[in-house]
Amino acid sequence: MGEGNRAGKRGEHMKKKEAEHLEPLGNGVQVIVSPQHHFGTDTILLAHFAAPRKNDRACELGTGCGAIPLLWCRSDSPSFVTAIDIQAEACDLLQRSIVLNHLEERIHVLHSDWRELQGKVSWASYDLVVCNPPYKAVGTGIVNPEQAHRMARHEIGGTLENIIQTAAKLLNFAGRFCLCQRPERLNDVIVLMRQYGLEPKRLRLVQQHTTKAPKLFLIEGRRGGRPNGLVVEPTLLIESESGGLSREMIEIYGVYKEAYLP
Repeated sequence: MGEGNRAGKRGEHMKKKEAEHLEPLGNGVQVIVSPQHHFGTDTILLAHFAAPRKNDRACELGTGCGAIPLLWCRSDSPSFVTAIDIQAEACDLLQRSIVLNHLEERIHVLHSDWRELQGKVSWASYDLVVCNPPYKAVGTGIVNPEQAHRMARHEIGGTLENIIQTAAKLLNFAGRFCLCQRPERLNDVIVLMRQYGLEPKRLRLVQQHTTKAPKLFLIEGRRGGRPNGLVVEPTLLIESESGGLSREMIEIYGVYKEAYLP
């Protein structure tokens, strides 16, 4: 294929569709987001908490617009990411972001139900698996009529148990699984992690500010880890006492927030 044809093909892949826009992530990396597939603070916190190492092979279950793999690829860690999502629209969105950022060699998109990965991935081949799952079990909370939003909020495309079971299969020995969830589901997460051989090793609660109860937790489980030894890290405060972002949140946002400075 000639240079002109390759450039034309890349241009087609990079085109934004109606209602989509580019979100700068810093270090020149951008993500294409849509009203159905976008990301929030919990995504940024999970990407930071997981902290992949330089030579890690990583996997995200339910990648959506792919903000986590793209946030990671602002640096040289990890070496490779498999980004999995059941929704074709989300996979298309991320694939175009990958082309836009010239990351075809580092991020691979897999359009699949995470409950049906047999033969599509190599089990026990990842150093890190992450998931920002739907927070509500089916039958709880208000159900959104929009399918993409409904799947992001409720466990329609797979339960918490499905996620943890799949993560355990994907990880090599001593591999890490990182998850964010609502505090009311902490017991479920710990029980399921241990059921599938993932020993909880790190836990961090997230509060909006000091007068509010935690609204989120971040947890890391280790494949084949020794029982006990859970480290509870200091609570992460989103806001400072004055109402702005806390010093730590400014550090976590880092170059993502700097991308918006004039």
